[in-house]
Amino acid sequence: MSWKPTELPYNVEYETKPVLKKLAGAHRALAELKGVALTIPKQEILINTLALQEAKDSSEVENIVTTHDELYKGSLGLDKLVSPATKEVQNYVSALKRGYTLVIKNKVLTINNIIEIQEALEKNNAGLRKVPGTTLKNQQTGQVVYEPPQDHNEIRDLMSNLEIFMNNDTMTDLDPIVKMAIIHFQFESIHPFYDGNGRTGRIINILYLVLNELLDIPILYLSRYIIRNKGKYYALLQGIRDKGNWEEWILYMLSAVEETAYDTIRLVNVIKKEMQEMKNLLRDNYKFYSQELLNHLFKQPYTKIEFLQNELGVTRITAASYLNQLAEDKVLFKHKLGKTNYYINTKLMDALLKGE
Repeated sequence: MSWKPTELPYNVEYETKPVLKKLAGAHRALAELKGVALTIPKQEILINTLALQEAKDSSEVENIVTTHDELYKGSLGLDKLVSPATKEVQNYVSALKRGYTLVIKNKVLTINNIIEIQEALEKNNAGLRKVPGTTLKNQQTGQVVYEPPQDHNEIRDLMSNLEIFMNNDTMTDLDPIVKMAIIHFQFESIHPFYDGNGRTGRIINILYLVLNELLDIPILYLSRYIIRNKGKYYALLQGIRDKGNWEEWILYMLSAVEETAYDTIRLVNVIKKEMQEMKNLLRDNYKFYSQELLNHLFKQPYTKIEFLQNELGVTRITAASYLNQLAEDKVLFKHKLGKTNYYINTKLMDALLKGE
């Protein structure tokens, strides 16, 4: 338990032969995902649907569990019916979108940006830790496995160094995916916040890939891979602290990038196919078909009259008649929740569930 993080970069050979070999596959997968994403007519569709998937999975790593149904009901704006777990996942989506907006606008990822992301996630403004006492424990045994820096000034200094490492490419010529793995380890080891470090760190992963133009939009949900390999994730982080096992950790993260990129490509292709089929169906059978209507139905699986009314700029009566006609013809599934009717695009819902 004596290991403590110091300034980056560590005096380590990060890009070993196995790492360099594995890197090629990770880059290929990301390039393919980036290209496939561009074939969806409105990028917001992927940001919404896949950000929700990432949020659900990232929260599950922290044992915050919600169902897809709760999650999409939560998106209808019926706050009194939203469970605390669903609210946490919604906060994750807000934090991810906030971070994406900041990265696209500023072309950097700063300490202040990270604090802003964590504030959106935790809905507090506690900022960087000031009070000592934080430890990381084994969830099964309760044993302390690691004690992160306790001093506020040390935390701020290490975060300042991390900010430079993230944004200053003259500091090192490491590959950006390798850098992402190093950044994630360092951030989790600094553990700068009282709460939300794991989820904030996983948001930083995606934003860093966007920052380095390996992705255009934040749609790689690495948390799925981490859930499947959760024990290994924590063991490898600790393995660096205990034994300096960098290679195993970096290879794990490269596998995470490659596998989840291909998982996401498959999911994007299914969404694209379902959109095309729905487009043909609507265009051939409904006079009110428009690309805007199609985009709206695929932005997320659940919608309601007010959402369509606002999206298309039509009256409430018109929006209701569109949705009710589609429900009557079994294109959508109509459901009542309290006094509100909502409509489910079951094709999109099935696609997302199959991505599980």
